[in-house]
Amino acid sequence: MVKNKWPTRILIYAILLVFVLIAVYPVIRVASISLRPGDRLLSTSLALIPPDATLDNFRILFTERPFLRWVLNSTIVSFAVTLFGVALASTAGYIISRYKFVGRTTAMLSILTTQMFPATMLLLPMYIIISRLNLINTYVGLIVVYSATALPFCVWTMKGFYDTIPSSLEEAAMIDGCNRFQAFYKVVFPLASPALVITGLFSFISSWSEYLVAAQVLQDPVMYTLPLGLKQFQQSMSTEWGLYAAGALVVSIPVIGLFLFANRWLVGGLTLGGVKE
Repeated sequence: MVKNKWPTRILIYAILLVFVLIAVYPVIRVASISLRPGDRLLSTSLALIPPDATLDNFRILFTERPFLRWVLNSTIVSFAVTLFGVALASTAGYIISRYKFVGRTTAMLSILTTQMFPATMLLLPMYIIISRLNLINTYVGLIVVYSATALPFCVWTMKGFYDTIPSSLEEAAMIDGCNRFQAFYKVVFPLASPALVITGLFSFISSWSEYLVAAQVLQDPVMYTLPLGLKQFQQSMSTEWGLYAAGALVVSIPVIGLFLFANRWLVGGLTLGGVKE
């Protein structure tokens, strides 16, 4: 006799619905604030779309403020960090996975240990290093710091994924005439696409929305990234909540788009990369 599973399913769906509402409600509130005229943060109306809704905040954001410049700065930095993260992590993870060398275990433990400390602990030594290299207030200095903080996770992810790919595939390719690099580039690299997506996505997000490091490295308002730019809407005596909310919505669009585009690779990258050596 098959038991009726509908009550259990209804309970599960109800619980999931509650959590979805908890996650979506802040986004709806931000969207509502962005549509209010002026800088009204609170309202007595319970309507999700205010009765006097307007798109003036978005118009001001794109036409009267250097928002597009901030978008360009963040795009340059984030794509550079993503490129370096994927390139360095894919090769470093492959070497650690395939080669047995002196200090390999120590290197792996060191990479893992760095993930136990917040990035703020590295802010002072990294600031001193890039200051002595005259990289303060430059894109290069910011890219170096972001890449250094993102690489440990990316290398570990790539190493774990390479462990799931049989080395016999490379050996077969080398028997057919490929050298080691060709076997890696033509055989292993395409198979590692899920882990590459995870690496690229993590590198992009970690630099796209970061504020604290950028606030220390960048000093010229022309070079501000999006988090620094949005902070300019918050003054000591007042805050332009409408522009703040409109900017927050626009900033979230690229990240959401990347997640939707890379969704089919995410599950494979997160599960197959977490193997034990």
